[in-house]
Amino acid sequence: MKNLFIFLFLIFITSPIFSQNESQQDSIMLRKIFNEALLNGKSYDWLEQLSNTIGGRLSGSLEAERAINFTKEELEKLGLDKVWLQPVMVPKWVRGVPEYAYIETTTGITSVTNICALGGSAPTPIGGLKAEVIEVQGIEDLAKFGKSNIQGKIVFYNRPMDPTKIQTFEAYGGCVDQRYSGAMEASKYGAVGVVVRSMSLKIDDEPHTGTMTYGDLPLDQRIPAAAISTQGANYLSSMLKLQPKTQFYFNQTCIAYPDVESFNVIGEITGKKYPNSYIVVGGHLDSWDLGDGSHDDGAGCVQSMEVLRLFKNLEYKPKHSIRVVLFMNEENGLRGAKKYAEVADRNKEKHIFALESDAGGFSPRGFSFDCSTEDLKQIVNWKPLFEPYLVHLFTQGGSGADVSPLKKKGNVMAGLRPDSQRYFDYHHAHTDTFDKINKRELELGGAAMASLIYLYDTYGTVNDAVK
Repeated sequence: MKNLFIFLFLIFITSPIFSQNESQQDSIMLRKIFNEALLNGKSYDWLEQLSNTIGGRLSGSLEAERAINFTKEELEKLGLDKVWLQPVMVPKWVRGVPEYAYIETTTGITSVTNICALGGSAPTPIGGLKAEVIEVQGIEDLAKFGKSNIQGKIVFYNRPMDPTKIQTFEAYGGCVDQRYSGAMEASKYGAVGVVVRSMSLKIDDEPHTGTMTYGDLPLDQRIPAAAISTQGANYLSSMLKLQPKTQFYFNQTCIAYPDVESFNVIGEITGKKYPNSYIVVGGHLDSWDLGDGSHDDGAGCVQSMEVLRLFKNLEYKPKHSIRVVLFMNEENGLRGAKKYAEVADRNKEKHIFALESDAGGFSPRGFSFDCSTEDLKQIVNWKPLFEPYLVHLFTQGGSGADVSPLKKKGNVMAGLRPDSQRYFDYHHAHTDTFDKINKRELELGGAAMASLIYLYDTYGTVNDAVK
């Protein structure tokens, strides 16, 4: 009995020491990760090549193909255990010649305004489309006006992002339905076209594109849809108040082709202890065609590549197999994410943790987690390790579109959460370009991601603890 008491006493007094030692070791490792990223980081150089040499990478485009080849070659240079391409069929939509639009208040009195076709939109008739405009604040307004007031007109969706929302993604979510489903719903009321206020908090002349759907509407019922700049939207709204018979003209020549083959790009460091248990880090390689996709989502791709480079350079040998996945077709179909999850299921691969960066390359603030309450408790214990780097806002709820298909009971999905106040100034617009990237902010994001992955590799999840 005495020996048992001594044994339990020793366990009691030494447990905090082990915990303290682990924390100290983790702190040292995080410092090494951040030092390596800030002193020798490659993410900025990779992004410069991806953005300035290759450019916008719409699914099915030549630029997307070049981006696939470039990132595969760069991953191979890192000396990973495996690098491969995963085939996936993706939509191919081409914008055509630059769009043109004007507002006509009275016969012959026009004002040119900036628009861009929404991704996946049908073209206007040859020569363009001109009709009277009816302004609504959202899809729910269509029923209020009814078919008699909408038929033969262009529906103008003008609900703005709510500037009182501190979390700008919440503001985006509050109005993006009019862009995504607006044309499909307006067509049911006899509208001939749709113009949607750009999803941006900034008042400027830059229209923002984005994906849309027609659902199962027949081809002859699909009406053209365009985004108008926020400044143009304000002007059009004011003209409609002064002159309700104001007309809108726009011309766009976009066209959808049959699906084409593309690829996810995947690289792996095979785990030394749990080779059949996977941790994923990634972003989406495709982007819209207006800018060069530096923030959305070139930044997330190069940060994810940087995670594996950091581990290789620091000679860190993970317990689990760690994969970087550069997903194709997030912007207009999520085909790459679905394909990766489908193959993982077919191969019975066990994914314990997946982290995505798809919120821009701005200063990292923390992470959001799609996980159980028990897993969140474990995560909260790691916050002090991130406080020296100001990356300690940990919240429950949401991860990323590309990793979400991997969600299963017991695993953890997460998303890097950078400062988002300027993100929607550039999102899906001509202005999403490399000059908007800050090198240090980009590198801090990659280091934060590598740090979180290191902790999950070391300790596992609550349901899959490695210790």
